[in-house]
Amino acid sequence: MLKQRNILLLLLSLLFSTTLVATDYRGRVLDEKGLPVMYATCYVLEEPTIGTATNTDGYFLLQTDIEDTKHLVISFLGYEKQEKPLSFYLPKSDSSVVTVQLQEQPIALQELVITASPKKIRNKYKQIAALLDTVFYQMSADFTNQPAQYRLVSDVTMFSQGKPWGMEEMIATIVQQPGKGKDGRDKIQFSGELCKRYFDNKIRKRADEILSEDKLDDRWRQGANELDSGIVTHHHLWRMGNIVYNFKETMTDYKHWSVSRESETETVLTYTEKHNKFLGMLKYVIYRHYIVDSKTYSVKRFVETGDVKINIPFGYKLKGVNLQLLNLLNMSEQNIEKFRIKKANATMTLNILYKRTNGHLYIQEKNVIAEADIIGTKKRDIPLKVHATQRVTDIQTDNVTPLKKVNTRVKRQIVPIY
Repeated sequence: MLKQRNILLLLLSLLFSTTLVATDYRGRVLDEKGLPVMYATCYVLEEPTIGTATNTDGYFLLQTDIEDTKHLVISFLGYEKQEKPLSFYLPKSDSSVVTVQLQEQPIALQELVITASPKKIRNKYKQIAALLDTVFYQMSADFTNQPAQYRLVSDVTMFSQGKPWGMEEMIATIVQQPGKGKDGRDKIQFSGELCKRYFDNKIRKRADEILSEDKLDDRWRQGANELDSGIVTHHHLWRMGNIVYNFKETMTDYKHWSVSRESETETVLTYTEKHNKFLGMLKYVIYRHYIVDSKTYSVKRFVETGDVKINIPFGYKLKGVNLQLLNLLNMSEQNIEKFRIKKANATMTLNILYKRTNGHLYIQEKNVIAEADIIGTKKRDIPLKVHATQRVTDIQTDNVTPLKKVNTRVKRQIVPIY
């Protein structure tokens, strides 16, 4: 009898699976000026592994058999994300396409101006010390020392000559244990579930041509393959901005702290770190901005900016694999055969937003913008840019235990964009 019931269940499941038909959901994503948003992330809120990306004209096509009452999230760094039911993107005819327009949403801390009254200057270090102690006391209450489990969508978009040429998306589960890592840092378990890299077919062909050249020796090729089947980039992005640890380590270094843009609602505490190395050929400065509520002293968001300048008087000649990697980053239609780096300027902005859950603050979203301008001895200019966004889709704060199995190698699926 049990055997017959199992056979019946099997037949019913097969019958049910054959009746499911994938539905096409189509749309076009534009910015406020009516220009297409290329490589915008499009994923189902309730099931983040189901998703796609917009092409170079802003169009997307998502084929899925899940219920059209579930929601599609459309997101691109620097814009407010859109969240609408899948049914919104059902085409009314074979040629119709729903258009959505994303509104700009600046993520970086803008126009940070240092202001201080004469009274505060007179007792500057004493007042800053008291303020830092108050903020750290509130941090200790807001950020729990209990582990939390995050589910997130992490995407990285690569730009060359001002235009995006590819986007990679990672779905992952993270268990973060505050203060349990090396030197009191947070211990992070990052387990990848799904990884997709979206390419325009022309760009994919160009990348394959560069990687297949003989200049890439076996050692570099092996390293590239390991990176290509891992989660290194996304894991590193999540590790950025360990604000409680960084605050605690620097809070007694009063001379590098300043208070700016004080108002009735927000106070910005800034820690500045400067370096000058290799006889002035390498200079960089890091600013960590803690934006806190002026009344409760709770952290509202965190912004870290970095500025790097490299100046090599006679230039550094790129050879072999270094030249090839520059071609891969540049992704122009013509190979760079010779290049001698003389200058390089780079900036990075990290923005972290927090959400209060069960009385404590947890990460809700991370954004990173990294830009570089590489200048050769013949004044050839190569601009590069990377956008990265990590959005938490689910968080568990109770009864969280370390992951028993961590998936650190997720092979990328190469997906041609629609």
